Amino acid sequence: MGKRKVLSESELKELVLPQQGELLGRVIKLPGGDHVVVKCTDGKVRICRIRGKMKRKMWVRENDVVLVVPWDFQDDKADIVWRYIGAHAQWLENNNYIPRE
Repeated sequence: MGKRKVLSESELKELVLPQQGELLGRVIKLPGGDHVVVKCTDGKVRICRIRGKMKRKMWVRENDVVLVVPWDFQDDKADIVWRYIGAHAQWLENNNYIPRE
């Protein structure tokens, strides 16, 4: 097995929309490690964890739009499963998936 190719943002063309049980959110701050504080579209502020598959492929920064999956057993925590590039975040704002800042 070889190494996986790390994709750059320009090579990502697909737009992932939220499915059942997933929420959109905007990164508020990065406390450290693989933890991120995210304000979700349902109004809650959650402490999110960056999944292992995403850790090395995509860097998460403040004000990024992310897709999160809340935990079943702790509602104030979630996993980040996707980070949107700038063009996709703009499209989500224009189509009222997330509120404008």
